[in-house]
Amino acid sequence: QVQLVESGGGLVQAGGSLRLSCAVSARTFSTYAMGWFRQAPGKEREFVAAISWGGGSTYYADSVKGRFTISRGNAKNTVYLQMNSLKPEDTAVYYCAAGRRTERDPRGYDYWGQGTQVTVSS
Repeated sequence: QVQLVESGGGLVQAGGSLRLSCAVSARTFSTYAMGWFRQAPGKEREFVAAISWGGGSTYYADSVKGRFTISRGNAKNTVYLQMNSLKPEDTAVYYCAAGRRTERDPRGYDYWGQGTQVTVSS
């Protein structure tokens, strides 16, 4: 069983930064592509960023490109999301996910964390 646990969420002012972490309990972590998604109240879950199993390829939603950076530490079984220049519209619950392919579609991921709240005040 693969388990994912997010951390690092919180309340921050617009223009500030947060770094989310996702710890993955899987001996085969390095074989999984990882993604970050978010869901705001009343909205569908949306793609934020993804990284290939080796870390050589990354993908971003247009809304976060240039502000967010996804990375992974395979030795630590952890994936990160560095979020800079945060905006109130970034407010959402952020989820990490693990799957066999690097995808923007949440249906392509097999395992999900419980989410961490990010709130950006104006």
